[in-house]
Amino acid sequence: MQLKQKTRKKLDVWSLVTLLILGLYGLFLIYPLVNLFGQSVIDKSTGKFTLSYFYKFFSKPYYFNTLLNSFKVTFFVTIFTVLLGTPLAYFFTRYKIRGKTFLRVLIILSSMSAPFIGAYSWILLLGRSGVITTFFHNTLGIQIPSIYGFAGILIVLTLQLYPLIFLYVSGALKNVDNSLLEASENLGCSGTKRFFIIVIPLIVPTLLAGGLLVFMRSLADFGTPMLIGEGFRTFPVTIFNEFISELGGDDGFAAAISIIAIIITTLVFLTQRFLSTRKQFTMNSLNKIRPIEAKGFTKILIHFYSYFLIGLSIMPQIYIFYTSFKRVNGTVFVPGYSFDSYLNAFNKVGRAITNTLVIPGLSLIVIVFFAALIAYITVRRRNLFTGIADSISMVPYIVPGSVIGITLLIAFNKPPILLSGTMLIMIIGLVLRRLPYTIRSSVAILQQIPISIEEAALSLGSSKVKTFYKITMPMMAAGLISGAILSWVTMISELSTAILLYVGRTKTLTVEIYTQIIRGNYGIAAALSTILALLTIISLLIFNKVSHGNDISM
Repeated sequence: MQLKQKTRKKLDVWSLVTLLILGLYGLFLIYPLVNLFGQSVIDKSTGKFTLSYFYKFFSKPYYFNTLLNSFKVTFFVTIFTVLLGTPLAYFFTRYKIRGKTFLRVLIILSSMSAPFIGAYSWILLLGRSGVITTFFHNTLGIQIPSIYGFAGILIVLTLQLYPLIFLYVSGALKNVDNSLLEASENLGCSGTKRFFIIVIPLIVPTLLAGGLLVFMRSLADFGTPMLIGEGFRTFPVTIFNEFISELGGDDGFAAAISIIAIIITTLVFLTQRFLSTRKQFTMNSLNKIRPIEAKGFTKILIHFYSYFLIGLSIMPQIYIFYTSFKRVNGTVFVPGYSFDSYLNAFNKVGRAITNTLVIPGLSLIVIVFFAALIAYITVRRRNLFTGIADSISMVPYIVPGSVIGITLLIAFNKPPILLSGTMLIMIIGLVLRRLPYTIRSSVAILQQIPISIEEAALSLGSSKVKTFYKITMPMMAAGLISGAILSWVTMISELSTAILLYVGRTKTLTVEIYTQIIRGNYGIAAALSTILALLTIISLLIFNKVSHGNDISM
């Protein structure tokens, strides 16, 4: 009788954990989203139901065209990232490439920086007074096409996001059995033909997943089109501008635009899930693909493609590092080198550097804690409520970062819960944005841990909670830490949510970099961008140490 009561008490602990998680999601995610929807369909002056905000958006070409522009950008960015990233991942998996390890680090580094920093660098290189533009015009008499507008956005986002496809496809190719490639070669199917007939069909689900992530990232990014888009206005820019302009008055129109964004991303997500389900299958690789030495023209082509593409994508970071040491006179770089930009950066905006360590650091602790709990109840305590918690946890994955920021500001800018302007609201925003990724990686790790180990601990008298912290958590540790480091890297480069939630005392590096670029303080912006890149490199080195040199893949 006592054993049953004890067992029931232990079960109640995990029930309370589940209810706590549902309650927190209800307060900080569901309530703000419901409140956002209410703002979009209620007239503030009359308090009556209205669709006038939605009608305003779709009836005016100025607003609706921004949506079409965003689809144009995201469609072509997704296509080009797949076309560039897939062959590169295949070359790295299938063939021996000189300097492969170093090149892989450069690929990851180029993908981890904020896209708008790449846009800023390309302006310095190919803008109207850019280094390359000036050289071609003054030396060769050639006028290079403008980097501004659709073409510039496409170039920046493609070079920024193709590494995501590379990482996804690299992970998928690890599960492809080399016997399939050997068998196809014995049947006369090799080279390019084998790539399209054998390899591509095997990784279609991965391409759909990677394409979805690229689509979401490019659709949600507003820093790049804000800096380099000029007259080519995109949907995120419209959301940001309208919300900022409406913040002091009627915010219903901004809420309506945010609801439209959520509907669009949800439809895209559901479409991807439907297609992935139809194409999904499992592969068990008993004979992993072993890199071989390419010969002749194939070897030259592979090395040229790899070095050229990676060099092009890392060039913005290299040039920013170079300009951070150049002398600055006002807003113009002048001959000579110095550390003045770094001194000015630390003297004027040193708090932004501290905030970039503190705010994502605190967010990371919360993410790791809740990711472990949610992964555990999802895998080990599967029921209706844990299923609901798992589903809700994925909602921020399909909601653009700027919309997350807007929902939190609208919901918590007045009593009884006044969070706007505090560090806490920025932490909540980062946790909501990055928690889904850490949960998914934690679930994958936990599914690989045999439940018999926990059962053995329970049979020896350990409680379920103690078993979780003493047995399960340590076994999940390496994966949790690896996922946490990657979450950290993405959080320190977060802009879309942070720029809406920050105030002067909570400004982060990415917000400060963006602000300095807008003000024309390019020296300080370059120095801060270099500091952010160094933080990213250090984080990746820690990841490499924790993962014992394993490659990053998705």
